[in-house]
Amino acid sequence: MFSYPFSNFNLFIFLTLQLSRIAHGQSPDKDTTSIQSAGGATGAPALPTHASQEVTVISGTTTTFRPIFTVPTEADIGPSLLPNINDPNATDAQTVCPGYNATNVKRSKYGLTAILHMAGSACNAYGTDIETLNLTVEYQSADRLAVRIVPAYVDASNNSQYLLPTTLVHQPTTDPDAESSILANDLSFTWSNDPTFSFSVYRQSTGDRLFSTEGTKLVFENQFIEFASALPEDYNLYGLGESIHGLRLGNNFTKTLWAADVGDPIDYNIYGSHPFYLDTRYYQMDSSTGNLTLVTGNETNATAEYIAYSHGVYNRNAHGQEILLRPTNVTWRLLGGSIDLYFYAGPTQPEVTTAFQTSAIGLPALQQYFTFGFHQCRWGYANWSQLQEVVDNYERFGIPLDNIWTDIDYMNQYRDFDNDPIRFNYSEGETFLTNLHASGRHYIPIIDSAIYVPNPENASDAIYIGSVWPGYTVFPDWLGSGAGSWWTDEMNPVHPPFQLPGEPGAVIYSYPEGFNLTNATEAAAAASASSSQAAASSTGGASSTMPTYLRTTPTPGVRDVNHPPYVINNVQGDLAVHAVSPNATHAGGVEEYDVHNLFGFQILNATYNALLAAIPGKRPFIIGRSTFSGAGKWAGHWGGDNTSLWAYMFFSIPQALSFSLFGIPMFGVDTCGFNGNSDEELCNRWMQLSAFFPFYRNHNTLTANPQEAYVWASVAEASRTAMSIRYSILPYMYTLFYLAHNTGSTVMRALAWEFPNDPSFAAADRQFFLGPALLITPVLDQGATSVDGVFPGTTRNGEIYYDWYTLAPQSNTTGNVTIDAPLGHIPLFIRGGYVIPTQEPAMTTRDARKNPWGLIAALSSEGSARGELYVDDGESVVQNATLFVMFTATNNALHATSRGSYNDTNPLANVTVLGVQNSVNNVTLNGVSVGEEGVKYNESSKALQVTGLNGLTSGGAWKEDWVLRWS
Repeated sequence: MFSYPFSNFNLFIFLTLQLSRIAHGQSPDKDTTSIQSAGGATGAPALPTHASQEVTVISGTTTTFRPIFTVPTEADIGPSLLPNINDPNATDAQTVCPGYNATNVKRSKYGLTAILHMAGSACNAYGTDIETLNLTVEYQSADRLAVRIVPAYVDASNNSQYLLPTTLVHQPTTDPDAESSILANDLSFTWSNDPTFSFSVYRQSTGDRLFSTEGTKLVFENQFIEFASALPEDYNLYGLGESIHGLRLGNNFTKTLWAADVGDPIDYNIYGSHPFYLDTRYYQMDSSTGNLTLVTGNETNATAEYIAYSHGVYNRNAHGQEILLRPTNVTWRLLGGSIDLYFYAGPTQPEVTTAFQTSAIGLPALQQYFTFGFHQCRWGYANWSQLQEVVDNYERFGIPLDNIWTDIDYMNQYRDFDNDPIRFNYSEGETFLTNLHASGRHYIPIIDSAIYVPNPENASDAIYIGSVWPGYTVFPDWLGSGAGSWWTDEMNPVHPPFQLPGEPGAVIYSYPEGFNLTNATEAAAAASASSSQAAASSTGGASSTMPTYLRTTPTPGVRDVNHPPYVINNVQGDLAVHAVSPNATHAGGVEEYDVHNLFGFQILNATYNALLAAIPGKRPFIIGRSTFSGAGKWAGHWGGDNTSLWAYMFFSIPQALSFSLFGIPMFGVDTCGFNGNSDEELCNRWMQLSAFFPFYRNHNTLTANPQEAYVWASVAEASRTAMSIRYSILPYMYTLFYLAHNTGSTVMRALAWEFPNDPSFAAADRQFFLGPALLITPVLDQGATSVDGVFPGTTRNGEIYYDWYTLAPQSNTTGNVTIDAPLGHIPLFIRGGYVIPTQEPAMTTRDARKNPWGLIAALSSEGSARGELYVDDGESVVQNATLFVMFTATNNALHATSRGSYNDTNPLANVTVLGVQNSVNNVTLNGVSVGEEGVKYNESSKALQVTGLNGLTSGGAWKEDWVLRWS
């Protein structure tokens, strides 16, 4: 527990959690409330003794440190493994396994049940075949179909191997009105035993086969499950997280789901597991007959008529797994569990996403208002004084800042729930926090998930011992009955056992792509130093011998959880490397192998409940790195330890859009990059791009060059420009989150979702919409002063886009348009047909919430627009009062109609109407003339700006309904 005077600190703590950097060790098996080491595991090497003081150099400064007890490095080295997908000698389960036959098929109230028997002799390809399975098919609602296949014989001895507890991960069930609603279900399930059991799911309205295992065999073993579905040519699949990849997954890609402690390697598994995909199919429609022809490419005919149908597939399985995307099919390979599939009919992305959230994973948390302000963090802030200096610099340079963070530097010897007594002592901290809170800002510390244990040799129980920052560590067992309450209680210099960035041999010399073009001398020096460092740390030339791979032969009736016979393409290789060992035993005998992907998910749940207990009534703010389907109802997510490269700035967009599909809209990345050195141009562009992400934070690693927004003059100016826009549209963004929290709608949106009937947008992920009204087209290439972008719907739908800066309609909207974008300028366009609520920006969200309101009404080609605004106290879980305002513009008038009792007293200052075709001489608000001094009409941009409305709305902009008319 935090001791006095930091008891007040608990009132302001908002936690972020990381999947720990962990090595594995083992100890004998005993009953304990912490994760246990399982019997039969390889024992850890002997515990090291205390060493004398050692010396290292960090950022040119010689530092003496005390080494700590720790698990030896070799404990985190696993055998060489060859992933099955890369193994030419791997057994093909489809060839050797017999499949199943369905018998005893019975109709049920909502579908059917059947028993599946093996259709031949066991193959035991990658485990022990399960001879008898139960099939359950349920039409659960008007738009959802469930298909479950589980072993027929499950008891307490093997329950956790096959069944994912509903207490951990919600399982969709039939809706209360399913008996009547399923009559409208557009999905149809069929099955066949020719030649072995297979099933198909069709969309009845189109006859399209959405999912079909026909022509493949079902394989179901105790450590390996395989099923596959045919897909149309050049299909469009999205989701299946988490990895750094383009939005559209493509048809030559293997997605591995195994939560890994790793930076952000492209295309590999990283922190989260989200076994859900969206499948969108485009059809060309014959206008005369209505017949549909599937489009198998993104080339479109400007005169043709298209229509899209989307559906979703969710496999509720938390085991390690691979999803193989190939040109003609998708294959699921699971290391355990069962088949628990849910098909969502859509037929649009918003309908699929809403149904997925409301039935399976929950609606996303509504965040506190201040969390949408700017966040500054870095690994390496040395003490409270340096933290205060950062806050002061943001104020001095006129750059908004709401939240200042510390990484693990603040901890006492890297231990959770305790501050360093010298550098981050409590008395100085109390002064810092008092001043910070008085300025309307917040402090956020990062918390790791591993807990320090003094010396495992002295432990009364032999618990599972790992190695993280403080040395010996243990891990809360969230399956146990006491871990959650202990975590709740905990809410109310040494050197780590590995090399740190900046130390000899680990000096950071990397820079963004193209850095040599603008900084030739510095780039050359860095390249030379990097080569010297690499040579010094080299252990010799590449080995000429072929690697020896460990291959595990299945033993009937026995699971090998440390080295399963089927080897997934895990970024770390061995499942235990940088992870809790798969054979570690949880409460109730559950093995880590069966719940590994849920560890971060459970931390978020425990932390959410802990913060609700510590700060009753206030919405917890949690940013988690390791997530699973459903984490969004408790927390947001950041994209992990990315790198200061232009490529990673681009990948932030598809990563954010993917998490929109996963129900986690509170997403952002480490702006300007975490690993490596950023530079002025990259940081300039990235600070502007991230200003339109919900979670907006600058963060980088120890000893890398500083990259706060004020470091470079051009970045400071670009940040002020972008943040001025962001802070002015926070009411719009907050309203989007309110709608997401209540309806399951998305915040950041792909072009293909807003314009679903245009196949050319299927792979578009270099632009995005923020809500329906704002189109962002960032520069993502080094050295560029312009950017190509599209303006969706202008040709087919008559859409209009207005330049945020000039207020004028975009004149050239055909095809790919080259848009001027000099350094410091991010193209931003307002989509016609929408009303955007604004407030005058300020240095903090607290102060911005006190400022007058504004409205931007961007008229469509028909001269209309609509919008909404949600207002509450910005922090309470349960609101005593709320306010919802609806805006409608039509026939030269803008109407504001409110409902709710929240009392907001800020006046309305101005209204801007875009696309007013005729000059304006008179403007009235509820019949009262505004006066010509408050009316400005621009004949060139067709923009009407009405100011000076404060006096007419002095009691509050939304105190009463009003209509603004112009003529």
